[in-house]
Amino acid sequence: MKLLFLVLLSLVAALCHASDPSQLQDFCVADFHSPIVVNGKVCKNPMMAKPEDFFFNGLDKPGNTSNPLGSMVTAVNVQQIPGLNTLGISLARIDFAPKGLNPPHTHPRGTEILVVLEGCLYVGFVTSNPENRLFTKKLYKGDVFVFPQGLIHFQQNVGDGDAVALAALSSQNPGVITIANAVFGAKPPISDDLLAKAFQVDKNVIDELQSAFWMDNNN
Repeated sequence: MKLLFLVLLSLVAALCHASDPSQLQDFCVADFHSPIVVNGKVCKNPMMAKPEDFFFNGLDKPGNTSNPLGSMVTAVNVQQIPGLNTLGISLARIDFAPKGLNPPHTHPRGTEILVVLEGCLYVGFVTSNPENRLFTKKLYKGDVFVFPQGLIHFQQNVGDGDAVALAALSSQNPGVITIANAVFGAKPPISDDLLAKAFQVDKNVIDELQSAFWMDNNN
C-alpha cells in the first residue's frame, strides 16, 4: 500500500510539472530537415544558428477575413520561428470582420492570454464536466482575458467595425481543435448513428452537418 501511494504521488507530481520541454542550453533552433522524431523538434547545430531563426515579419498586416467565419488567425509558433523550439511560448494575431467569429475551440497544449488591440470582442470559455460553467466577458481595446489550457473557448466581434486581438500561448506549438470541425468534419467521418445518439437528434441532422463545409480559419 505504501509503495502504491508513493507511485501515485510521483505520477501526480509529474503531471503537475507537465509542460513543453525546458531548454538545457541557450536555445535549440528547430531542425525541420532531421528524420528523427521527438516530442518537439530536434536541435540543429547551435553554431549554424542565424538571426532569421528567431525572426518573423508581417504580423502588422491584417489577415484575410473574407470567409464564412469572418475571422483569420495568423499563428506565430515554432513552425514560423524555429528558435521558439523548447522555449514554451508562441503567439497569434486574430483579425475579425464585423460580426466575425473565432468559433469554439481548444488548445490542448497551451493556456492563452488575449489582448484586444482594436474593436470590441465578446469572449468566453466553458469549464469541464460536470459543471460546464460558462465564463464570458465583453472586451474593449486594451482589455486582457485568459483562456485556461484545454478548455473550450471562443471570441466574436460584437462591434461595428473590424477588430484585432493578439494572443500569447504557453507552448511552442499549442495546437488547435475546432469543435465543430473535429466532430462533424472528421476524416473518416464519425458514425452518424453514434453522433445522433450523442447529441440526441435525428440522424438526418447529423448527415446534413457532416456534409457541410467546415473551414479552418488558421493561417
